[in-house]
Amino acid sequence: MSVVDIPEDVFESIRIPDREKDKELKVELAVSLYSRGALSFGKARQLADVSHDRFQEILADREIERHYTEEELEEDLQYGKELFLPY
Repeated sequence: MSVVDIPEDVFESIRIPDREKDKELKVELAVSLYSRGALSFGKARQLADVSHDRFQEILADREIERHYTEEELEEDLQYGKELFLPY
């Protein structure tokens, strides 16, 4: 696992409750990288550590359009298989 080094004074000045900072920063990074096309939906969702549906909601709330590649189609098909055909 990689670590992003944020100066302590910058981290402390983020106006988010301490218990939520790590989670929110991961979501923000995931959304930013996804919107730039640097991460696929599946990898961004994994970084944000949220469900498929929740990440889709986050993108919709921010009016970020879903880019859909062949790789993402494969990820969605796999997700559907796991969801509906768990055996």
